[in-house]
Amino acid sequence: MTGAGLLASQEPLAERYDLALVDLDGVAYRGHEPIDGAAQGLEGARGAGMRLVFVTNNASREPEQVADQLVGLGIPTQPHEVMTAAQAAAELLATRVPAGARVLVVGGAGLLTAVRAKGYDVVTSADEEPVAVVQGFAPELGWAQLAEAAYAVQRGAWHVASNLDLSLPTARGFAPGNGSLVGAVRAATGVEPASAGKPSPTMYRLAVERAGARAPLVIGDRLDTDLAGARSGDIPGLHVLTGVSSARDDVLALPGERPHFIGADLLSLLEPHPAPAPEDGWWVCRGAAARVAAGALELRPAPGADGRLDLVRAACAAAWDTADRGLPLDPSSVPEL
Repeated sequence: MTGAGLLASQEPLAERYDLALVDLDGVAYRGHEPIDGAAQGLEGARGAGMRLVFVTNNASREPEQVADQLVGLGIPTQPHEVMTAAQAAAELLATRVPAGARVLVVGGAGLLTAVRAKGYDVVTSADEEPVAVVQGFAPELGWAQLAEAAYAVQRGAWHVASNLDLSLPTARGFAPGNGSLVGAVRAATGVEPASAGKPSPTMYRLAVERAGARAPLVIGDRLDTDLAGARSGDIPGLHVLTGVSSARDDVLALPGERPHFIGADLLSLLEPHPAPAPEDGWWVCRGAAARVAAGALELRPAPGADGRLDLVRAACAAAWDTADRGLPLDPSSVPEL
C-alpha cells in the first residue's frame, strides 16, 4: 500500500475485505451501552461474507467475557473471534522468554490466563527473580503491585506492557489507562517498556494469521491507536466517528495516524466509499469541496444525507495535501465537522 491519503472503494467495504479487525469501546459499544448501527452493520458485514475479529487493548478480561458482552448487545460472537492485548503480550513475551521461565504478572484475569497459557511460571513478587514483567490494566491494581513491578525491572527483568493507552473511556468519562500505570513504573525505573497493544501492529498480525485472511480491514475510533496501528501494519483502516477521535481530528491527523476510509458508524461497512479528487484548485468529493488558501481551510458543503462525510473527506484531502507539500495550515481554520 502506498501513499497516506484516503482510498476509494466502489463496492461496500464488507465485500472488498474478507476480515474486519474491530475495536470495541467507541466502535461496537460505548461503555455498557450499544452504539446505534453497530449490531446491524456487523450483521450485514457477516452476511456479505466478511469475518470479524474483535481486537481490544483491554488486557483485564478473558475473551469469553468479551464475547458474552457482545452477545448481550445483539452482536453474536465466539471467544475465538476476540483478540486481546493480553494474548498479544504473551506472544511478545515468547519472542524472548522461554516457556517455563518466571514472569511477574501485574494485571487482571485475562492477562494471567494468557501468560499461563504460554507455559510461564507466574509469580507475584520481585524477590522470586522473574525474568520478565508483563503489565496490563485492571481496576484493582494498586501501589503494591506497581512497586513489585518496579523492583523487578530495576533488577533487570524485561518490562512488557499490554498497551500504552493513557486514558480509558468509561460511562463517567476518561479514567487513567494502562499507559498511565505503566508510566509510574517507567518513572521509577527509567526503563522504557515494550508494548504489545495498539498502535503496535502485533495484535492485528496475530489476528490475521489466526484467521488466514488475505484482505483485512482495521476498524477503530482512535487515530493514535487503532488507525496508527493500521498504518504501521500496512493494513487499510476505517475510522468510525462514534468514539474518541473526531472528524476534525481526521483533518489534522499526522501521516502515520490517517485513516484510509471514514464512516459515520459500522453501517458504513455496507456502503461504497468515494475518495476526493483535485478539481480547479479544490478537492471535490461528490459535490462537497475543500481547499487550503493562504493557510486557511475553506469548505464548500454539498446537500444530501452524505454531505457531511463527503465534506470531511474533501477537507482531509485538502489538508493532507497541504501538509505533505510542506505548506502551512492554520489549525484554528479547521472547524468541528
